[in-house]
Amino acid sequence: MAFYSVNRRFVAGLALAGFMLAAAGCQSSDNGILNFGFSKKDPTAPPPPQDPQVLASQLRAYCPKVTLRDGTAFFNTYAKGGAVKKKKTDPAQNAEAAAAAAAQTGPNGAPIDPAQDPAKIVYQASISDVTRDCTHANGQLSMKIAVAGKVVPGPMFSPGTITMPIRIVVTHGTEVLYSQLHQYQVQVTDPSAATQFVFTDANVAVPEPAAQDYQAYAGYDENAPKATTAKAKRKKKPVAVTN
Repeated sequence: MAFYSVNRRFVAGLALAGFMLAAAGCQSSDNGILNFGFSKKDPTAPPPPQDPQVLASQLRAYCPKVTLRDGTAFFNTYAKGGAVKKKKTDPAQNAEAAAAAAAQTGPNGAPIDPAQDPAKIVYQASISDVTRDCTHANGQLSMKIAVAGKVVPGPMFSPGTITMPIRIVVTHGTEVLYSQLHQYQVQVTDPSAATQFVFTDANVAVPEPAAQDYQAYAGYDENAPKATTAKAKRKKKPVAVTN
């Protein structure tokens, strides 16, 4: 009986020692993640990874995205009314006629601007796609920005050349790095089909970016001031006086 009781105590001691070794092994491998107050974080553990930085190779491959600003994808050309000689009428009649013209509304119920009457559209141009190509050299980012679209004849179509004001812009935040307005011309002759066009600005050059935070824009700019040419006045030659 004595041997039996001693044997039981020996087996219980071995089991308790094995449990303590297993618990110690678990605590030594968690680096403080399973810290119940018996262990501390391993000081030799590597620090957590920081936010990834943009590499120089990524900047050399960087090419800013080109987008269309709202309201710049369409451009309409309207027919101009011919000069009409005004008859002398009562001022009250003139005011009544002006009010009647202003009261005209379109299909959506909105008033029709006489200068933008859909019935007087000659051509309607639209941009359907934009793309770009970039090269990095000598501290500069050079871009080729291409704009593709079509010109559709309108109710007042007449064969000829349409001039579209296309502006290309590159910005860095609120800073404008490049802005150029192009008066691009397209010949339209077929009244029954749309005329496709592709415009390319190959001269875009901006400083080399330090981060991937440039933005390029392409679109029509109808609000740009039109170029004016001053006509030289001819000087009248003095008339020689003869006796």
